[in-house]
Amino acid sequence: MLEVGTAAPDFALPDQDGTDRKLSDYRGKKVILYFYAKDNTAGCTKQACGFAERYPQISEKGAVVLGVSKDSVKSHRNFADKYSLPFTILSDEDHKVMELYDVWKEKKNYGKTYMGAIRTTYLIDEEGTIIQAMGKVKAADNPQQMLEAL
Repeated sequence: MLEVGTAAPDFALPDQDGTDRKLSDYRGKKVILYFYAKDNTAGCTKQACGFAERYPQISEKGAVVLGVSKDSVKSHRNFADKYSLPFTILSDEDHKVMELYDVWKEKKNYGKTYMGAIRTTYLIDEEGTIIQAMGKVKAADNPQQMLEAL
């Protein structure tokens, strides 16, 4: 996980509409940058819907939410439509940005070892500095925690 107080690495990834988005496009706003494993899974859906529910309050505080997973643009479009997600979801199919943010790690499940995204959320200030870093977050609690952190 990246350290609080360090500059958040800039990146460009396609959103759910296929439009390239850069982190630097959001300078002047706080950014909740969260990494999750997979669209339409129980925990990831709970987390996304929690951010969607709180998005009006997050916006009022001058912040945006960016979700990142290795799912495709098409998968993200379907996920966003299915749950009426009002925020941007970014596709990192080659997991380069997840590696940059130190969230692409070895995982174990039912005795199998594989590489995947560790559920991690960063709060980035208006100048692009990481001001909060939360690893292995609980999907249901994370959106409220981030709203309170703003």
